[in-house]
Amino acid sequence: MTTETHLDPAVRHDMVFLFDVADGNPNGDPDFSNRPRMDEESGHGLVTDVAIKRKIRNTLPLAANDPDRYSIFVEAGHALNTRLAETMTVNNIDTKKKRLTDEELHTARSWLTHRYADIRLFGAVLNTGDTKALGQIYGPLQVTNARSISPVVPQHHTITRITQTTQADIDKGERTEMGGKWTVPYALYKAEIYYSASRGTQTGVDTRDFELLYRSLEMMFDHDRSATRGTMTARGLYVFSHDNAFGNAPAHKLTERVRVARTGDTAEPPRNFPDYTVSVDDDALPNGVTITKLIA
Repeated sequence: MTTETHLDPAVRHDMVFLFDVADGNPNGDPDFSNRPRMDEESGHGLVTDVAIKRKIRNTLPLAANDPDRYSIFVEAGHALNTRLAETMTVNNIDTKKKRLTDEELHTARSWLTHRYADIRLFGAVLNTGDTKALGQIYGPLQVTNARSISPVVPQHHTITRITQTTQADIDKGERTEMGGKWTVPYALYKAEIYYSASRGTQTGVDTRDFELLYRSLEMMFDHDRSATRGTMTARGLYVFSHDNAFGNAPAHKLTERVRVARTGDTAEPPRNFPDYTVSVDDDALPNGVTITKLIA
């Protein structure tokens, strides 16, 4: 059976992912009272790679419904050392050994990459606690920070609550409590995702991993709703696939073919997706490169 090129784990892929936010905070900065992250020099909004990968981690298990292969390693409420020790126990490897045989190392790491989808895709640091001999796994999937197409002007909203946190405040006659939250009125963000086939071979990435990754990117904002984040929507996913593991062209020469431009009155700030036009130059692609438009 022939595998569609964009699902082939044996070849390199370079991707462009577009998403937007309306009246929400896509990624707050704890160093600035949770204000939306920004490039302070240019004013462009930022969403970190960590935030994007967190949403993928949260969505993959829902889409897969297969805990034996799509469990998540970096998960709230679960200690990493405990999960790392499990592979040593399951495979009867002594955790006290400072150096493992090549066979023991392969067995322990393969158990982790098979069970945990985020290790298989993003890699992980494994040399903590009693598992220092496991080293680390370099993931085949690398995600960049997302940057807004236009500068953003975050807005701070003061809000009130009709009850107090403590009884003492109520006894003093206070009736409301003040708070606040930040939002971005509108922003369209662009991130790039790169897949290394050589590393994917090492971690055991397969065709279903790609199917679920693309599905998660398309639908992950639907499973991450909150009043703080406003409305977030996937707007574009373009996959440039090579016909070999090394690649046929530099990544930037491909990802730069996806262009986003303002439409209409550019003197007015953008407030919705139709304020932009997305175009893709798919003419005269380098030999051996194909493009798949999964969200367009």
